[in-house]
Amino acid sequence: MSNSRKIGIYSDSTFLLHATGAGHPERAERLRALEPVFAELPQERFELISSCAPCPEELLATAHSGPHIERVRSACTAGPGYLDSDTHVVPVSWDAALRAVGGVTDACRRVRTGDLARAFCAVRPPGHHAEPSRAMGFCLFNNVAIAARYLQEELGVGSVAIVDFDVHHGNGTQEIFWDDPTVLYASSHQFPHYPGTGRREEVGAGMGLGATLNMPLPGGAGDEMMIPWYEGELATRLRSFKPDFLIVSAGFDAHALDTLSSMSVTTEGFGKITAILAGLADELCGGRLVSVLEGGYHLEALAESVALHLAELAPQER
Repeated sequence: MSNSRKIGIYSDSTFLLHATGAGHPERAERLRALEPVFAELPQERFELISSCAPCPEELLATAHSGPHIERVRSACTAGPGYLDSDTHVVPVSWDAALRAVGGVTDACRRVRTGDLARAFCAVRPPGHHAEPSRAMGFCLFNNVAIAARYLQEELGVGSVAIVDFDVHHGNGTQEIFWDDPTVLYASSHQFPHYPGTGRREEVGAGMGLGATLNMPLPGGAGDEMMIPWYEGELATRLRSFKPDFLIVSAGFDAHALDTLSSMSVTTEGFGKITAILAGLADELCGGRLVSVLEGGYHLEALAESVALHLAELAPQER
């Protein structure tokens, strides 16, 4: 990765207006907890992008069905309400969701063209549970899946790897690329746990057989189980796949302090995982990496983990 280019940090005040209700874990305070982290970043190494343009609505159709898109639109327009028992929307949620996709796709564009070295997208609503025809698990649209399609269909990228270290398996991302050999989806996650997918034997189908890699981990697992998998099997698979671009579904809810799981990854563990992924991006695809926020619900642990995540995305020397 060239040190002459900056790391982009994407966010938007609209994301704070996506109200999920009192006591909901996926709340605006998650992004507010990151604001002091972003304020302290050195300007010579980071570029703060505080406004995300909404994506064109037709871009949603690269990963989602027309009826799903209309259900989300209608639910938001009529809101407040629920798309499922966990997924709350208000009228502004539609704009927030389009801006989340727009921020991630713009980050991919700028990294692809070399304008940015890498990027981190602090967006909400998150996306990796959103299936082609269903919103679930706090997610309306699958931000990373749409971004991968955008890279391929609009920016001429051949193969994309999506690595997901959220504690919950990204069932939506897996389903979207289940039979696609051009997108590798790899996930480490607690199992059994919500949403119930992500077994070891789930490896894709058809032309995509072998392009899905799952590492289900038991409750209590931490750095001692996560890091060797990233250094070993995942690195080997990525080297074999040879992606042109790496997208990270960066969920920090496997942290030992997070109450939505029973895993025990440390802040330093997330830093090490990030360093491994950044090194693989340098080795395999010219450093091209975009990281997208998924989960992480303990505010202090989230802020500390993101701070180290960003430090490892933009090391002084690599």
